[in-house]
Amino acid sequence: MSATTGAGADLVLLPDDVEEDLRASLDRALAARCTPARVAAAYDGDESLAGELWTALVDLGLPALLVPEEHGGAGAGAREAAAVLDVLARHAAPVPYLSSAVVAATTLTALGAGGLLGDLAAGGTAALLVPATLHRADDVVPLVRHDDGTVSGSVRSVTGVAGGVPAGVLLVPVAGPDGADGADGADGAALVAVRPGDPGVDVAPVVSLDMTAPLADVRLDRAPATELPGDARAAVSAGLAAGAALGASALAGTATWALTTTVAYLQQRRQFGRVVGGYQALKHRLADLYAEVEQATATARYAAAALAADDPDLAVATAVAQSWCSEVAVHATEEAVQLHGGLGMTWEHPCHLHLKRARAGALVLGSPAAHRDDLATLVDLPPPHPDQGGSPSWT
Repeated sequence: MSATTGAGADLVLLPDDVEEDLRASLDRALAARCTPARVAAAYDGDESLAGELWTALVDLGLPALLVPEEHGGAGAGAREAAAVLDVLARHAAPVPYLSSAVVAATTLTALGAGGLLGDLAAGGTAALLVPATLHRADDVVPLVRHDDGTVSGSVRSVTGVAGGVPAGVLLVPVAGPDGADGADGADGAALVAVRPGDPGVDVAPVVSLDMTAPLADVRLDRAPATELPGDARAAVSAGLAAGAALGASALAGTATWALTTTVAYLQQRRQFGRVVGGYQALKHRLADLYAEVEQATATARYAAAALAADDPDLAVATAVAQSWCSEVAVHATEEAVQLHGGLGMTWEHPCHLHLKRARAGALVLGSPAAHRDDLATLVDLPPPHPDQGGSPSWT
């Protein structure tokens, strides 16, 4: 897997006692509150569950995991955050943990923005104002202009800024007054902090497939902004890289839920006098799915371990994990719907919640095709030539 000699050689992928305890504590907290009926209610506009769950996460100290101790955080590592994302996905919990506690917290840590980090450690929320599908800082084209202490412009389809726990601070990549289009201080662009409640800030929720991770369009019209010192491009790159690496754990968690739930159902469902799961054809389908999900879990853990250790194989590990986990999560949830029969098609059964989550999660922070393109570049693999019937993209 590694393109660098020795990279990843010493990474341990088995969960330790701390991660297991963290999983157990969070699972107990969610089991009592995050029922499928309450999650489905989010599609009818009831966002009360999100706030209740976020309070539970704050009580457990989970939003502070990636915040350095000197800024009031727990100073934990990426592996612990990955464990949290895995459990949240298994419950389809509608909280902005990935966008706030991972992407925004990592971005602010790279900037050294201590005050805002302290707010996040105490339970506050923030969001990086870029389209949800972006995963590379080089692709961030600031659409917002910064001039005389205010910002103006708009960004579409941003995650983490709307819903039951909306972001308290927006981290906005901006172009300078001279129109520079980079995201670093050297060419006049930077990262600024904007408060959603201030004048000139309009957050318009949009209809998204997965309403447990709602999207919104944000329009800024001479909104007051505070410039954050530091290397903006490096900070945005670090935030997006951490989000992509750890987002794979959420996708693996969704796939694991689908497999576990389907196996349990087929073990008790009877038809024509025998347990449905006893049919050979279904056993083969489940065995193939088990192999896929185990592989996805392994790639996600490897990406989290590489991020935690700042391993030189991180970029390769992330590309592999994101592309594979995205497709396995979608396949596993589709299988869950089909193998539950008519029950899986009903609104009352949670299959549809996880299927939507898998479909939407496969696009957030980069599609599988985008990550395979990254992987091809990283390992010097040329794309297939169009004359050979191949697509110029690794789709």
